[in-house]
Amino acid sequence: MVTVINCKNQLLIRKILIWFIALVWLANGLFCKVLGLVPRHEQIVARILTSTYSHSLTILIGISEIVMAIWILSRFKTRLNAIVQIVVIATMNVIEFIFAPDLLLWGKFNSLFAFIFILIVFINGFYLNKK
Repeated sequence: MVTVINCKNQLLIRKILIWFIALVWLANGLFCKVLGLVPRHEQIVARILTSTYSHSLTILIGISEIVMAIWILSRFKTRLNAIVQIVVIATMNVIEFIFAPDLLLWGKFNSLFAFIFILIVFINGFYLNKK
C-alpha cells in the first residue's frame, strides 16, 4: 500500500513539475519576449548581442522558449530535454550575470533562482523520470 501511495504521489509531483516548468518557459517566451510585455528582456539582448537586431532576436529567443515548453509537455526524450534546459539556463544566466546584472529582475540574485530552477529541472528529468 505504501509503495502504491508513493508511486501515485511521485506521479502527481512529476505532473505538477512538468506543467510548472513548461509554464515558466511559456510565460518567459510568449509574454516577456514575443509579446514584449517585459521590455527588460529586449534590453538584455541589446546589451549582450546588438541593439540593431535586439527586437528580432528577442522574438526568436521567445519562440525558442515556447518550443521548449511544447517539448516539455510532449515528454519526448525527457532526459535530453532536461540536459538542454540545464545547459541553456546555466549559459544564459552566466552571460546575463556578467554583462547585464543591473537589468535582471533580482540583480545578481537571479543566479540563485536559476540554480533552484535547474535543480527542479534535474529532479524532474532524472530523479522522478524512471524511464
